[in-house]
Amino acid sequence: MLIALVVAGGVGAGIRYVVDVVVTRGRREAFPIGILVVNVTGSAMLGLLTGLGTVIGAEVMAVLGIGLLGGYTTFSTVSVETVQLARRGRRDWAVVNLVGTLAAAVVAAAIGMTIGGLFPR
Repeated sequence: MLIALVVAGGVGAGIRYVVDVVVTRGRREAFPIGILVVNVTGSAMLGLLTGLGTVIGAEVMAVLGIGLLGGYTTFSTVSVETVQLARRGRRDWAVVNLVGTLAAAVVAAAIGMTIGGLFPR
């Protein structure tokens, strides 16, 4: 199980990188939309897994939730990018990044949990 968690975490981190690169397409100085997309979609997927509850087994939940989605999502990158935006004089974007990521991720998780809860147990 530990090996599956480690591999899934690595896969999740790789997917995060690809999504960020594809979404930002070299616009590194702009608003960090790539990581916003990663964290919101990751929150939705984790909400969906959580909403499914006992439909999936505990080990599958751990590998996908902790491993894959834990590697995919990243709060530390949001924190660093928020500070970088503020240092570049874009305090407005910094606030939007921090508050917007939190709000959007919570809403996405709630939607995912609701959808997951629709499946029969």
